[in-house]
Amino acid sequence: MVKSDVTLMLKGYGLTTAEMIYRMPDHRNVLNSFVWQDYDLAPDYPRLFDFIAYWHDAIEGPLHSVRFVHRKLIAPGEWRNVTGEFTYH
Repeated sequence: MVKSDVTLMLKGYGLTTAEMIYRMPDHRNVLNSFVWQDYDLAPDYPRLFDFIAYWHDAIEGPLHSVRFVHRKLIAPGEWRNVTGEFTYH
Protein backbone atom coordinates (compact mmCIF):
# COMPACT_ATOMS: atom_id res chain seq x y z
CA MET A 1 0.00 0.00 0.00
CA VAL A 2 1.43 3.35 -1.06
CA LYS A 3 1.08 6.14 1.49
CA SER A 4 0.92 9.78 0.51
CA ASP A 5 3.69 12.19 1.46
CA VAL A 6 1.38 14.16 3.76
CA THR A 7 0.33 10.98 5.58
CA LEU A 8 3.98 10.10 6.18
CA MET A 9 4.80 13.61 7.41
CA LEU A 10 1.87 13.57 9.85
CA LYS A 11 3.21 10.28 11.24
CA GLY A 12 6.58 11.89 12.02
CA TYR A 13 8.52 11.17 8.86
CA GLY A 14 10.84 13.83 7.49
CA LEU A 15 12.67 14.31 4.24
CA THR A 16 16.12 12.69 4.34
CA THR A 17 18.70 13.55 1.70
CA ALA A 18 21.96 11.60 1.50
CA GLU A 19 25.03 12.14 -0.67
CA MET A 20 26.98 8.95 -1.16
CA ILE A 21 30.56 9.17 -2.34
CA TYR A 22 31.66 5.88 -3.86
CA ARG A 23 34.62 4.43 -5.74
CA MET A 24 34.20 3.50 -9.40
CA PRO A 25 34.28 -0.31 -9.82
CA ASP A 26 36.94 -0.32 -12.57
CA HIS A 27 38.98 2.64 -11.32
CA ARG A 28 39.25 2.53 -7.52
CA ASN A 29 41.05 5.90 -7.32
CA VAL A 30 38.13 7.75 -8.96
CA LEU A 31 35.33 8.95 -6.70
CA ASN A 32 31.79 9.62 -7.86
CA SER A 33 28.68 10.87 -6.05
CA PHE A 34 25.07 9.71 -5.87
CA VAL A 35 22.20 11.62 -4.21
CA TRP A 36 19.39 9.64 -2.54
CA GLN A 37 16.21 11.19 -1.11
CA ASP A 38 13.23 9.64 0.70
CA TYR A 39 10.96 10.15 3.71
CA ASP A 40 12.47 8.54 6.79
CA LEU A 41 12.14 8.42 10.58
CA ALA A 42 14.81 10.06 12.73
CA PRO A 43 16.89 9.07 14.70
CA ASP A 44 16.97 5.45 13.46
CA TYR A 45 16.73 6.14 9.68
CA PRO A 46 15.52 2.63 8.69
CA ARG A 47 15.05 3.45 4.98
CA LEU A 48 18.48 5.06 4.66
CA PHE A 49 20.25 2.14 6.33
CA ASP A 50 18.24 -0.35 4.25
CA PHE A 51 19.42 1.44 1.11
CA ILE A 52 23.03 1.43 2.33
CA ALA A 53 22.74 -2.32 3.01
CA TYR A 54 21.31 -2.79 -0.50
CA TRP A 55 24.23 -0.80 -1.91
CA HIS A 56 26.74 -3.06 -0.15
CA ASP A 57 24.98 -6.20 -1.39
CA ALA A 58 24.06 -5.30 -4.99
CA ILE A 59 26.27 -2.50 -6.30
CA GLU A 60 29.91 -3.03 -7.21
CA GLY A 61 31.20 0.45 -6.34
CA PRO A 62 32.24 0.45 -2.67
CA LEU A 63 31.10 3.40 -0.56
CA HIS A 64 33.73 5.89 0.49
CA SER A 65 31.49 8.12 2.65
CA VAL A 66 27.87 9.08 3.27
CA ARG A 67 26.63 12.51 4.33
CA PHE A 68 22.99 13.08 5.10
CA VAL A 69 20.58 15.69 6.43
CA HIS A 70 17.06 15.24 7.78
CA ARG A 71 14.29 17.83 7.95
CA LYS A 72 10.77 17.50 9.28
CA LEU A 73 8.53 19.45 6.94
CA ILE A 74 5.49 19.52 9.22
CA ALA A 75 6.06 20.17 12.90
CA PRO A 76 3.32 19.62 15.50
CA GLY A 77 2.70 23.33 16.09
CA GLU A 78 2.39 24.24 12.41
CA TRP A 79 -0.83 22.35 11.58
CA ARG A 80 -4.10 24.13 12.47
CA ASN A 81 -7.72 24.11 11.40
CA VAL A 82 -8.95 27.37 9.86
CA THR A 83 -12.72 27.83 9.99
CA GLY A 84 -13.00 31.33 8.54
CA GLU A 85 -11.12 34.17 6.90
CA PHE A 86 -11.50 37.93 7.32
CA THR A 87 -10.40 40.39 4.68
CA TYR A 88 -9.58 44.06 5.44
CA HIS A 89 -9.44 46.69 2.72
